[in-house]
Amino acid sequence: MRILVTGATGYIGGRLTPRLVAAGHRVRALARNPDKISDVPWTADVDVVRGDLTDPESLDAACRDVDVVYYLVHSMGRGAFIDAERRAAENLAEAARKAGVGRIVYLGGLHEQSDRLSMHLRSRRQVGEILIGSGVPTVALQAGVVIGSGSASFEMIRHLTNRLPLMTTPRWVDNHIQPIAVRDVLHYLLAAATAPLECNRTYDIGGPDVLRYGEMMQIYADVAGLHPRRILVLPVLTPKLAGLWIGLVTPIPPALGRALIESLSTDAVTTEHDIDAVIPPPPGGTTGYRDAVALALARIENGDVETTWANASPVGAPADPLPSDPDWAGNIVHTDTRSIVCDAPIDLVWKVVEGIGGENGWYSFPLAWTIRGWLDRLTGGVGLTRGRRHPQRLNTGDALDFWRVERIERPHLLRLRAEMRTPGGAWLEWHLEAADEQHTRLRQRAVFFPKGLAGQAYWYSLLPFHGIIFTGMISNIAGAARSGG
Repeated sequence: MRILVTGATGYIGGRLTPRLVAAGHRVRALARNPDKISDVPWTADVDVVRGDLTDPESLDAACRDVDVVYYLVHSMGRGAFIDAERRAAENLAEAARKAGVGRIVYLGGLHEQSDRLSMHLRSRRQVGEILIGSGVPTVALQAGVVIGSGSASFEMIRHLTNRLPLMTTPRWVDNHIQPIAVRDVLHYLLAAATAPLECNRTYDIGGPDVLRYGEMMQIYADVAGLHPRRILVLPVLTPKLAGLWIGLVTPIPPALGRALIESLSTDAVTTEHDIDAVIPPPPGGTTGYRDAVALALARIENGDVETTWANASPVGAPADPLPSDPDWAGNIVHTDTRSIVCDAPIDLVWKVVEGIGGENGWYSFPLAWTIRGWLDRLTGGVGLTRGRRHPQRLNTGDALDFWRVERIERPHLLRLRAEMRTPGGAWLEWHLEAADEQHTRLRQRAVFFPKGLAGQAYWYSLLPFHGIIFTGMISNIAGAARSGG
């Protein structure tokens, strides 16, 4: 079948796409920025097209000659995002109808029939209703908390439980949740393309366990080999305050943490099991919560995280200036450029450069990086705690602490774009060139486009530290490469 995947750069879409290819389907992946998936392992097996759900013309082209469209896009923003999501769903629905698409498969959120739903669950319900009423046969799967390495919901459980032997939580900790392993979500999504499903309706999907959220954290602690956690319920702890707290102690940004918490404000349990009549459960049944946690932890320990919530966040507006633009595109620009000849072949130097960040650190003045990370978290940024998806390998679009991999050309170039809060745009890049078989020229460059006087003040206030941080960084990278990477 010919299949279009929207949200192919996201957590679920990035895992589903290669499985669709493996099942023999011809897959087209829609991406606002195709470079973001330019070097993922499955890119060569799919047709990557540039498109945006806010641009109807790009959707007309993307939906042409397609049998099935997967709608796997969902914002976790604030403010007017509900209207933006409504328009995106309407645009896709219209494009699919005009193109004669045979089926839309949508992944929404599991929820009770209530007027107390969070904005995000209301938005997901609204998107499902738009697609079901589009005139295109639509299957809307509804899942609750997804358990898997890199899932935002799982990462919140993991980091809260790992870091807090005693925690205070809002009342939602006693709500009932029916979690589902990511492998089971993918099982149902994959089958939904061809199964003889009754269309224009929703199907609940969930794992075998119904638990309170507090129980989920305690089971996680047991699987992870931690002591039981003590949980103090505070009725006055609002989602906003809880989101800020989560932002301080986990890699989840406060806005996303608040969205996740609000979505837990009501029970999320399946009310019907009609899906089983048309899509049999996975062999051996759906995965229990305890086993799903164990599988997720094993993948994290082995560095085998296929996709992560962090990689689904936007890199920035396409119109932003790039450090490769000629003459800096007319912007005021500050740079710090340093170079060195490393006593190591290019492959060893590249190994160190590509392994930077996360547990490996930044090769200079660790305290300064830690302080900068905490300051970023305190102001609502992502901080250093996102780490990296894989301990050795990076791909375009990967989150890397408070950076994003903007471009990678092995073994010659790594460019990172800052996602910490700064009054301007910032990049950090390394260029490698083989001098001979045993020596490598390494050039390191920091680039900053200041915004107004605040940006200028920011750059000059940090200038005294650049000599320590950037000189130490390039010297230590060379030293690590010399000692074998």
